[in-house]
Amino acid sequence: MQLGEPGPDPAQLARLLEAAVRVPDHGKLAPWRLLLLRGDAKARCGDRLAELHADIDPLTPPKKLEKDRGRFRAAPLVIAVIARIEENHPKIPAQEQLLSAGCVAYNLLLGAQSLGFGAQWLTGWSCYEPQAAALLGLASGERLIAYIHIGTSREPVPDRDRPAWRDVVSEWKG
Repeated sequence: MQLGEPGPDPAQLARLLEAAVRVPDHGKLAPWRLLLLRGDAKARCGDRLAELHADIDPLTPPKKLEKDRGRFRAAPLVIAVIARIEENHPKIPAQEQLLSAGCVAYNLLLGAQSLGFGAQWLTGWSCYEPQAAALLGLASGERLIAYIHIGTSREPVPDRDRPAWRDVVSEWKG
């Protein structure tokens, strides 16, 4: 909700997407793809997800369904990052494929910020729901790993508490 217009123009979007897909990719599988949500399609997607959520769980509180409806309306651009995992690849473990897709999502965050935009990585129930995957047109072997919201920051983003590096780094000495 902290992101608004303007979003990337066509040239900025092309630069962003070009940078996003420059990630580690063992075997050159490109185990990811991107789905752009823009304009009226964002609202339609939110509406359809809210309907699906109500069908899956008729006891979903109205506030949650309203959140579903509005999920994609604020930021001018939402990019769904989809991992295309070949589970039984003879050489490339599924984990490496998934990590490559995660790097695409992270590159989208960094790239958007380098272009002067705000960006946020969000997930939610629909990232883990097979019927939501079908609604978005995902194929067998694909899974939604992130919605990257991109736009102009409406307010400064407060930093969150992070661990001191000394608390999470150690050295293996055999």
